[in-house]
Amino acid sequence: MTTNTVLITTAALIGYALATDKALATLPLAVRQIATMATTVPASLLMQRFGRRSGFLVGTLVGVIGAGIAIYSLAIAHFWLFTIAMGFLGVANSFVGYYRFAAADVADEAWRSQAISWVIAGGIIAAVLGPWLATGSQGWFNSELYIGAMVAVLALQVVTSVLLLGLHIPPVSNHHQALDTRPLGQIMRQPRFLVAALGSTVSYGIMVFVMTTTPLAMAAEQHSFGQTASVIQWHVFGMFAPSLVTGWLIQRLGVLSIIQAGAVMALGCMGLNLAGTSFWHFAIALLLLGIGWNFMYVGSTTLLTETHTPTEKGKVQAAHDFVVFSFVALMTLLSGRVFDRFDWMVLNQISWPLVLATFVAVLWLQQSQIRNRRPRRVG
Repeated sequence: MTTNTVLITTAALIGYALATDKALATLPLAVRQIATMATTVPASLLMQRFGRRSGFLVGTLVGVIGAGIAIYSLAIAHFWLFTIAMGFLGVANSFVGYYRFAAADVADEAWRSQAISWVIAGGIIAAVLGPWLATGSQGWFNSELYIGAMVAVLALQVVTSVLLLGLHIPPVSNHHQALDTRPLGQIMRQPRFLVAALGSTVSYGIMVFVMTTTPLAMAAEQHSFGQTASVIQWHVFGMFAPSLVTGWLIQRLGVLSIIQAGAVMALGCMGLNLAGTSFWHFAIALLLLGIGWNFMYVGSTTLLTETHTPTEKGKVQAAHDFVVFSFVALMTLLSGRVFDRFDWMVLNQISWPLVLATFVAVLWLQQSQIRNRRPRRVG
């Protein structure tokens, strides 16, 4: 998560500095998301076959390679090599998405939402450490291209690898493996799966769409890099700090209500972005966007775990994350082009209808469940 925060803070600025065509500024981040999307399914199947720890260790190894290439690309100021490096870091990121499911694997049903929520709460450290590394590392190599930030990313991958050596998650038992599973298409046609996938996809995609371009929008408004890092810091804090209570809120208020609350906060973000471009407009809007993402993403992940059995989890989680990161990759690629061809206001105007549509879909599922629980009259 800290790696992601460092890249969020610096990658678009690096792309803008290196690219001849400034519309390609967010291409490295888009390639990272495309790589994440493309390896989501293999990552899940690999962990299904060899276990969570082996999969996570493979991910960090690829991350080390990607960070090394990134350092070299910045040393020679090569845009396309930096883009390739971001692709490697995207492959590493495809494994990271399964940490929340790993937590769900070892939690009983009553604590599943809490387990998912607490893993995501680890991002609170990322909210502090990521922007600090991004800004503090600028002077490490006396470079404007954030070489120090990529060195920090390399160190984070190594530290993660060491931590993973102590991880042990029991595999699915042979008895469960022998059970028949439903076809994936049948599982994906469930209303709960459809709403879970929509909630995860829109929350992540729109969050990335707005957040990726924020450093560029703030630079265009003459805000300093320190102010930009502060806004990203509050955004990341908003993404992860609510996880201390999100699981409890889901148990107390219901998963669909939490997803709806997240959608309302995301709409509030876009409203503020359309209202002005002062530092405080950016800061409060991105904080709301982070909280909205947390409620929608944790809630949708929890809802997804209700749609499959233990033996079905590998293919269902893979299909879900493939859809999510396909959309995230598209939105990351579009963000730079929309900002360059149009402006910050148009980017936010594009965003809110998708969030509103998700709110309506969750409301529909909620009302359907209420109707199904009502006793039917006879005669």
